[in-house]
Amino acid sequence: MEKSCKIGIIRCSQTEDYCPGTADFMFLKKKGGAFEHLEGDLELVGFTNCGGCPGKRVLLKAQLLINRGAEVIAFASCIKKGTPLGYPCPFYEKMISLVRERLGDKVEILEYTH
Repeated sequence: MEKSCKIGIIRCSQTEDYCPGTADFMFLKKKGGAFEHLEGDLELVGFTNCGGCPGKRVLLKAQLLINRGAEVIAFASCIKKGTPLGYPCPFYEKMISLVRERLGDKVEILEYTH
């Protein structure tokens, strides 16, 4: 029996009304994009937003995913690319560095999904 790899995804709060996460889930299911290097069956344990601008609650959101078993946290592509709004998050780099600094020893961090 193959071990599962537990994934949590953090997405942009601003895109929730525009995107249900379909592409994120498709790439997770097919082990494509940022997920292609992960071993075992991929299991989604949570899909949450960043907490809104300026991303101060991203640590809380990441910790909640870890508490639910996430071994990998992926930042959805909407944050980095700005899709579908056409506005990349100006706090993206800060959020990634905060999570890496504070929680990076507990989980692997992926900077995009697809």
